[in-house]
Amino acid sequence: MKLIARLLIAAVSAACVATPASAASAAYPDKPIRLVVPFPAGGTVNLIGRVLAQRLSETLGQQVIVENKPGAGGTLGADLVAKSPPDGYTLLLASSGHQSIHPLIYKKLPYDANKDFVQVALFAAVPNVLVVSNKVPAKTVKELVAYAKSGGKPLFMGSAGNGSVNQMVGELFQHKTGTSFEHVPFKGAGPAAVDLMSGQIDLMFVNLPNVLPHIQGGKMRALAVASAKRVASLPEVPTMVEAGIADFAVDSWSGVLVPAGTPKAIVDRLSLEINKIAKEKKTAESLAAQGAIPMPGTSAEYAALVRVETQRWGEVIRKANITLD
Repeated sequence: MKLIARLLIAAVSAACVATPASAASAAYPDKPIRLVVPFPAGGTVNLIGRVLAQRLSETLGQQVIVENKPGAGGTLGADLVAKSPPDGYTLLLASSGHQSIHPLIYKKLPYDANKDFVQVALFAAVPNVLVVSNKVPAKTVKELVAYAKSGGKPLFMGSAGNGSVNQMVGELFQHKTGTSFEHVPFKGAGPAAVDLMSGQIDLMFVNLPNVLPHIQGGKMRALAVASAKRVASLPEVPTMVEAGIADFAVDSWSGVLVPAGTPKAIVDRLSLEINKIAKEKKTAESLAAQGAIPMPGTSAEYAALVRVETQRWGEVIRKANITLD
């Protein structure tokens, strides 16, 4: 009987003793959480981040604070998160470029884009749209391609910056259509849109929310959306496939990453909550107001998407010979 009693006491004691990591996971979250957005306030990713932060604060019972950390195409914010404690209190709202483009074009990053992060969940996507200056005579994608090949003046293609998803979509378009544009990188989509409206550049591929008011106001012309289906805000604008460019559905998506080493229990909790939020009708309405759509996805689905996108952009980057310091 004494032996049995000692065994029972030992078992109870072992069950009550938890490692620091497991204890922290069980109590998570017990303080505010930072959601680092590696782009300026007012941009598309920032707006998506604020939709997520507001609802995540409610479901987790702790405030989720959006912290903008722009610079170097989003790598400064990513570096901050990569070097943060892996405790679930610093999250990165990553764009599609962080793990599928940046590792391929930057000669050296201050972090390992794949080893220093854990994919938590996908959250939202934004359609890309091909817009042209009103000074460009083309009214359709087919006319633009013909105009670009006509042998006249070179066409200047703006983007939100070197290595941006905007540039990659434009490079993919050139590859598929046999066209050639002069790339003009800007420090963000906003300045690029200003120069497009003034006719300083001829075209650009851009996240729809950044230019929707300008399209609706007649200050630039949309030729096609690079998404699988037409968007509700521009129902008359065809998809790239409808415009004759096969296999051209390229949305800009956003998902949540945490530093490598974050306890699995915390990753699973965050993934569950973010996916539940992404599937809510209220979230769809909030994102629609920003020109975005929900894109729920588990950690495994996020990782699979990164693999597919890396293969696609790797081919584009090699053919365009794009490298950045």
